[in-house]
Amino acid sequence: MGDKVLSGIKTRAMILLSLILAFGFGSVACRLFYLHIIQGEELSERAVDQQLSDTTVSAKRGSIFDRNGNTLASSASVWKVILAPAYFENDSQREYVSEGLATILGMSSDDILELAKKNDSYYQTVKRRIESDERDKILNFVDEVSKKYERLASVIVLEEDYKRYYPYDDFAASVIGFTGSDGQGLSGIEYEYDSYLTGTPGRIVTENDGWGTTMPFEYQQKEDAQDGNSLVLTIDETIQHFLEKYLKQGIIDYEVAEGAVAVCMDVQTGEILGMAVENSFDLNNPYEIADESAQKELEKLGGTQKEERTNELLAKQWRNKAISDTYYPGSVYKVITASAALEENAANLNSTYFCSGSLVPYEGEKEIRCHNTLGHGSQNFTEALCNSCNPAFMMIGKSLGSEKYWEYFQSFGFNSRTGIDLPGEATGLFFTSDGSMGPIDLAIGSFGQGITVTPIEMVTAMSTIANGGYSVRPYIVKQILDADGNVVETTEPVIKRQVISQTTADTMAQILEKNATEGTAKNGYVAGYRVAGKTGTSEKIGQSRVEGQTDYIASYCGFAPADDPQIAVLVYFDTPTGDAYYGSQVAAPVFASIMSEICPYLGIEAQYTEEELEYVDTVAGTYLSMDIEEALVQAQEDGFEPYICGEGSKVLAQVPQAGSKIPRGGQIVFYTTSDSTNETVSVPDLVGYTVAQVNEIAAEYNINVSFSGSVDLDTVYSYAQSVDPDEKVSPGTVVSVYFGNNDVDDTVM
Repeated sequence: MGDKVLSGIKTRAMILLSLILAFGFGSVACRLFYLHIIQGEELSERAVDQQLSDTTVSAKRGSIFDRNGNTLASSASVWKVILAPAYFENDSQREYVSEGLATILGMSSDDILELAKKNDSYYQTVKRRIESDERDKILNFVDEVSKKYERLASVIVLEEDYKRYYPYDDFAASVIGFTGSDGQGLSGIEYEYDSYLTGTPGRIVTENDGWGTTMPFEYQQKEDAQDGNSLVLTIDETIQHFLEKYLKQGIIDYEVAEGAVAVCMDVQTGEILGMAVENSFDLNNPYEIADESAQKELEKLGGTQKEERTNELLAKQWRNKAISDTYYPGSVYKVITASAALEENAANLNSTYFCSGSLVPYEGEKEIRCHNTLGHGSQNFTEALCNSCNPAFMMIGKSLGSEKYWEYFQSFGFNSRTGIDLPGEATGLFFTSDGSMGPIDLAIGSFGQGITVTPIEMVTAMSTIANGGYSVRPYIVKQILDADGNVVETTEPVIKRQVISQTTADTMAQILEKNATEGTAKNGYVAGYRVAGKTGTSEKIGQSRVEGQTDYIASYCGFAPADDPQIAVLVYFDTPTGDAYYGSQVAAPVFASIMSEICPYLGIEAQYTEEELEYVDTVAGTYLSMDIEEALVQAQEDGFEPYICGEGSKVLAQVPQAGSKIPRGGQIVFYTTSDSTNETVSVPDLVGYTVAQVNEIAAEYNINVSFSGSVDLDTVYSYAQSVDPDEKVSPGTVVSVYFGNNDVDDTVM
């Protein structure tokens, strides 16, 4: 009995043990199945992560060039300083290296020492993007360290990195844009084409040992980075320079408070040859406030208030006003109303409009006045535009009708983005979202008030008239190049639609040319280059800086040559605060100065009238080392009036110098002794005179005058000169004098 019981107990125990063992092995098997099959891939990746460290190698960002190959942005080599603490044997070595690096890099030795104490690492970044001078000092220090401590030969490593450079500082800043600390594009072309410019980063894969320590550099594998693509812009550096030079001067001359814009566009292709936005900023220091008055404002602030204001000012200086700002176009928009009316047969060249000085647009509404409060009387269509007559254009707008007005507003591109390849483009605004208009809307809209446009929309619309009626898409990037300089992509011109007929476009070109020679736009005329253009002056309604004060936008938009248009230029000044604020007084002279340089630069042939030929500049010859008698004869044969300083027998110096521009019949001064070159004359005040009067005064003071401005020499007066009155100059010095008239375009509302 006892044996049976004992035997039963043993049997049950064996069964229980078998069950336990079976369960245990089953659990292990299940766990192994779970680890290998279910979590196998994840655990494998974790194991690799523990055994390998992966470091990104920067790719070289592509360069940005102008259309002629001039570098506007590039990435130059800089270096990353890497420390391998695992090589250190004691604190004495760590302190020696840390203090040496701190001295070279301008860092705290304690901060570097903290990195040096990470004994299990062969890769600690000490400093990024050091320049070549610091790099050379580091290499010399590495030699010192290796001589003092042989084991530390590889404790300091330099890795190549890249830093963005802009060789012209603030040149085309709003177009080019800038990059952030990690090399990513943050604005302008740098942002818009970031994916093309960035390239593909490389990798350094380093093996770790069983304790997680990074192995030395000889255990690394490197995958090279692929450099980014480069961009060739449509921008021409020389044209961009012209735009920026004259905008900056205009801001000074007319005390412009809110900056200025100038855009030059190829009317046939849509290529932007220049886009200047002033006041600008330094691309190499984009976070520095460029405006001195704004800097002084910030000095008075502190804490959160200063931080918030700084951010506002930075956003303002980075803003590309040419594409992001909207404004009331004023009288420049009359070219759109006129084009639409001609195209729709709502008006023709024989249509007449009577201006009494004001017009009540419809019964019950207040009268809207003309800038000529005495009225223009009876005028035909061409005269109405050349007079920039608001009442006449209210009549033209009424004959066109609200539906057609809205149709052409859209067709000319004012209700949608142009599609230019720059970030932040805004779009003009209409009175209503559905295009409906009330009578007063149509009245003021006909002369460019109540609607808003962007500068890029306006110059694109003017290009539509210039090229025969076709709306083209403006663009900035001409080509994309690979790292070897091969063209991988070319931007082709895009014609969106035909807006007006060739006939209408030709008629408008003729009217606008007349306007630039005889009308309110004559201050934008450039002798010999058949300019066509229109001025504009518009109120900044609800945007005045001082309550009760009216601020204005002064603009001029035109193209040349009128008979074979190639380029269109818009000049736009935001809030001139000086004595002058009309487009004809402020923007037109700057437009003329810009065109006077761009047209000959592009090889556009001048066609002078007989009257203009008397005042056209020529080039001074070379008379140095000639006997004085020979020089006198030669200068007279060249058409110049010689003037001798000194009693010598040979020409030792001359003014103007050989190759300088000088008026036909101008004076060449010959210096015949060394002391005679010290002779000077005072520059007279040449402002406020007719051409003939300026000539007389200049001759009296022995200086030359280069004439610039309106062709209508009998009615214009000088309004500026390139050298200040009373300044001492050499006899024969050429002083540029600018001519125009005091006619103004319309003051709206």
